[in-house]
Amino acid sequence: MKERLNLTIDGSLLEAMKAYAAGKGMSVSELVESYFRQVTKPVQRQNILDMVDRLEAPDGVGDAKAMAAGEGKYGV
Repeated sequence: MKERLNLTIDGSLLEAMKAYAAGKGMSVSELVESYFRQVTKPVQRQNILDMVDRLEAPDGVGDAKAMAAGEGKYGV
């Protein structure tokens, strides 16, 4: 169910927001609602192990040639 909300903001800001919303094909109300949804959405924390798994290995680290040369897991 939609509810009515009255806001008091600077007139020049309102004009700028109307122009911005029009450029996005939205109303100012849709823009405000979208913003409120974003700021009230629960923060999804990332697992540190998932973040580490997405890291790229530095050149030469963990490659087959380095391992065959006996340079160990970290290429040293």
